[in-house]
Amino acid sequence: MKKMSVLREMSNEELLNRLSELRKELFLQRYKPSTGGTGGEKTHLRKEIRREIARILTVLRERGVVR
Repeated sequence: MKKMSVLREMSNEELLNRLSELRKELFLQRYKPSTGGTGGEKTHLRKEIRREIARILTVLRERGVVR
């Protein structure tokens, strides 16, 4: 998990790349149980991933990169 100060120091390109990675990871976490993988052990990760996505989007919105 990244703090807001660390996220604010990152460039727009780095933030967009991290956002893409997190969305892929969230997708995999969300559908792992239905594909036969083990999904019950680390359900707390979904919440952390969603929060980091929200933090990144906040920084990008402050900069006017995304709506």
